[in-house]
Amino acid sequence: MPAAPSDPAAARTRSWWGWGYTEEHPDDAECVAMAALLPGTLARPLPIPQFGDLHIGSPGVTPPNSLAHRVTADPEARAAHAMGKAYRDVMRSLRGRPGRIPDLVAHPASDQDVADLLDWAGEHDVAVIPYGGGSSVVGGVEYRGATHRAVLSLDLTAMDRVLEIDKAGRSARIQAGALGPVLEQQLRPHGLTLRHFPQSFEFSTLGGWLATRAGGHYATGPTRIDDFVQSLSVVAPAAAGATWRLPASGAGPSPDRLFLGSEGALGIITAAWMRLQERPQYKASTSMTFADFHRALEAVRALAQSDLAPANCRLLDPGEALLSGASRDGSTVLVLGFESATGSVDDRLANAVDMARAHGGRGGAPTADRDAPANAAVGAWRSTFLRMPYLRDGLARMGAVVETFETAATWDRIPALIDAVRTEVGAAAAKATGHPATVNCRLTHVYPDGAAPYFTVAVAGRPGAEVEIWDDIKATAGDVLHRFQATVTHHHAVGRDHRSGYDRQRPEPFAVALRAAKDALDPRRILNPGVLID
Repeated sequence: MPAAPSDPAAARTRSWWGWGYTEEHPDDAECVAMAALLPGTLARPLPIPQFGDLHIGSPGVTPPNSLAHRVTADPEARAAHAMGKAYRDVMRSLRGRPGRIPDLVAHPASDQDVADLLDWAGEHDVAVIPYGGGSSVVGGVEYRGATHRAVLSLDLTAMDRVLEIDKAGRSARIQAGALGPVLEQQLRPHGLTLRHFPQSFEFSTLGGWLATRAGGHYATGPTRIDDFVQSLSVVAPAAAGATWRLPASGAGPSPDRLFLGSEGALGIITAAWMRLQERPQYKASTSMTFADFHRALEAVRALAQSDLAPANCRLLDPGEALLSGASRDGSTVLVLGFESATGSVDDRLANAVDMARAHGGRGGAPTADRDAPANAAVGAWRSTFLRMPYLRDGLARMGAVVETFETAATWDRIPALIDAVRTEVGAAAAKATGHPATVNCRLTHVYPDGAAPYFTVAVAGRPGAEVEIWDDIKATAGDVLHRFQATVTHHHAVGRDHRSGYDRQRPEPFAVALRAAKDALDPRRILNPGVLID
């Protein structure tokens, strides 16, 4: 059995109100410098919220002695589990209006602990909010109801072990509370990797990825967490069990699919057998520029429909390229990368560059295999990609409305969809604020039949009304996506913020089945109330 993990981030402090680590937050001067790009923002940043300013009442319930060692009523722990890390969460904290603070926080260490906590919660009308890394950006880990007696945040991060490794089958059984770095740390000595690296990698768990059907960093090929699942272990209020570990099965509807994406509303995923890969040894990357965004879309479609399977195939429109520092001349930028565990990827990169050049791409000289970025544009993009959530919080302190949303649609709709979002969402943001808005786009994932555009919206808000403005912008964005039959979310999940769009997207026969599953598995309706179904 692998050794018990240590936390690679133990020396740093997680922010209770914003993204990531407190040591990485932009200082006041950096906030002011960033805000200079958005006319109408505040003259000075809002103060960083202090935990001591919160008014946290006594818990509404007391756990039994048998569970007391797994439960805490510590006010700071409760505050840290009150919300996720969406823009609206950050802004509510900055404005002194945090969400409903849970009465208790539990840290189960086993499936039996989870079952016992659910039994107790059901008997005492306590809502249970599953919590992994707390990085939800769609309102997935907070309680917005008013019908339950109390709220328990069920933090699974104490369940963070790689329990078993099958090297012959290149798979492992992993507890759901393992944060990304903790998980990979345990696989590294075996030369294996899950190869799932979402932007929230440091601050999200395997269980969170499974419950939200997360997408990883890789742009093509197996990149969604669904692709890596062999078997799930689930504890629900009405039952518990595990699916068979199989490479594939045609036996009826997939039981794993019932819980993948269920966002903790049907049961608690406690462990999973996951397909692994050998760690890549060969890497190469480059960037290319295009004078025309729509021609660049054609290049990316050709790459996605080829057999080259780039690990990275990110297309940045001129605004996104400028924001990341990948280009400052108004060009569209394509970031390409390849990797392999078995052999050189130079030929694949060279072929991809040739294909992009045939659609108007410039530059992109192939490079020798190496871990370092091929050029400054690739390095700038990588740095900004990881830094962006911190910058968003810095702009929020300046009163800006800054947030992202993502979708996916088939190639025949992608060009018009992107144009419509830029035009209509930009106009809605400007109307709501009286300030010019910026709407940037990048493609994060590409498929043979479609792509996943990811939009960034930035505009100066009205002091005190930032959350309401974002709600209006989100509503406009949802209407555009619905009109184009583009999904309400590609990898951020539904949560509470996307419920209206999800209700419009799903077919009614499926909605009927989902409600029946909720009634059967969670008859007292205590699991993550308001997520997926009422």
